[in-house]
Amino acid sequence: MTVQETPGAGVVVGVDLGGTKTAAAVVDAAGHAGPVRATPTPAQDGPDAVLDAVAALVADVARAAGEPLRAVGVGAAGVIDARRGAVVSATETFARWPGTDVAGGLRRRLEPLAAAAPLALTVENDVDAHAAGEAWRGAAAGARSALLVAVGTGVGGAVVLDGRPLRGAHHLAGEMGHMPVPGADGLRCACGRLGHLEAVAAGPAIHRRYRQLGGDPASADARDVVARAAAGDGVAVGVVRAAGAAVGRAIAGVVTVLDPEVVVVGGGVAGAGELWWSALRDALRAEVVDVLAALPVVPAALGPDAAIVGAARGAWRAVAAPTLSPTDHPGAAS
Repeated sequence: MTVQETPGAGVVVGVDLGGTKTAAAVVDAAGHAGPVRATPTPAQDGPDAVLDAVAALVADVARAAGEPLRAVGVGAAGVIDARRGAVVSATETFARWPGTDVAGGLRRRLEPLAAAAPLALTVENDVDAHAAGEAWRGAAAGARSALLVAVGTGVGGAVVLDGRPLRGAHHLAGEMGHMPVPGADGLRCACGRLGHLEAVAAGPAIHRRYRQLGGDPASADARDVVARAAAGDGVAVGVVRAAGAAVGRAIAGVVTVLDPEVVVVGGGVAGAGELWWSALRDALRAEVVDVLAALPVVPAALGPDAAIVGAARGAWRAVAAPTLSPTDHPGAAS
């Protein structure tokens, strides 16, 4: 289903709501994002403070465009029930975030700015939004199925079928960060359990492991570890390679079950360079059956705009099918 843009009918704004900052932009019906505006996320100040900040940012974006709001799509951190636009669970990054009615709270704040009531507003997990953006305008465009893996402060994943993220019965479809993987044995994950992918592959885990194995205690973060690896630091090389290999093994398990057309890998750690990428590819190829040996594994193409674009896609679908209930919208499919 498609929808046409009508001058004066209002703008669609996509929002990437993260633990550190929130970014937003107008996104047109073809998936092109306008200038991105950002604001710090007051994640530790509670849900009302976060929703106030998001609403203020969206209002600024709409004012800069000179039009009322037609719809808003949000990609939010945490496990999100996209049918209700509510947070099911989250890490300690966001204070009191679980249970927050993101859709309802933003609608109350933003409806006075809407071109028509009720304001079309969709909310989904931020990695799902990232995947939807890559499937619409990025590295997975044109593919009927794709696996997106995002490796940064954490490790996230999403499965896209016919351009729509798969949600799952418990809103966790594609969530790879908490898969048990070889190489993470005995390492504690942010969820509190041992042996998960995130415990060996995420940025903080890379830095922590480097320090644990006797690396320079002056190292500040994962970015520094990657730089040291590129300069030949033996401990850093081993840690970066181990992180890439763990991601490759996890991808091998998922693609063997799902058989997607393409795997897209993004996030800050994916910028670690050829050492990390070669370890990922080598581990993946060593694990999969021959028929999957040529599976394309490509870098994400949209960069930091991906989640904004993907979140806006859900909002555009809501505009295109205004008579559907939230559970019927394609963007909320389970």
